[in-house]
Amino acid sequence: MEWTDDAIIRLRNLWDEGLSTAEIGRRLSISKNSVVGKAHRLELPARPSPIRRDPAAAAAVREPAPRRVSGPTLPSLAAPAEPEVPRVVARAMPPVSAEAPSDRAPVPRPSTPAMRPMLAAVGGNTRGPQPVRLAPRTPSCCWPIGEPGTPNFRFCGDPALANKPYCGPHAEIAYVRVRDRREDVA
Repeated sequence: MEWTDDAIIRLRNLWDEGLSTAEIGRRLSISKNSVVGKAHRLELPARPSPIRRDPAAAAAVREPAPRRVSGPTLPSLAAPAEPEVPRVVARAMPPVSAEAPSDRAPVPRPSTPAMRPMLAAVGGNTRGPQPVRLAPRTPSCCWPIGEPGTPNFRFCGDPALANKPYCGPHAEIAYVRVRDRREDVA
């Protein structure tokens, strides 16, 4: 719409009468948003909010929301820690004496490569820290239960459906079949 001088004068008069922006738009045959935009550009005085508020409710102090938990809130995907197995300490074999028959094979020391598989089988550490290998886990339901940030917040944890993040009951809630509009007509 092109704002003529006559239309602006009519807008100012209707605005001063206290009419709503929707009513001014109807009388000028323009949209309410056009009225609001032009009133803003003309810097007309602001209108009081049409929403009626209870003065007592506005003065009441709202209780603060619970504090958010810092750090991750999802359950850890790492395998649960297994109980620590006591380490077997391999003792060095005493040196072979000169009287020992020479046809006996020498006993390997724990540090030799031949001894490493045996030490590993009994839980001994052969080369220092080993990389942690995570066992494959079955996916668990990630449906939140409780209010995040509170001590009772947790996830469902039941086995999840294949290729879904939720268990059966929670998947029924999360995945609602979209109805075809043609079904509503019938």
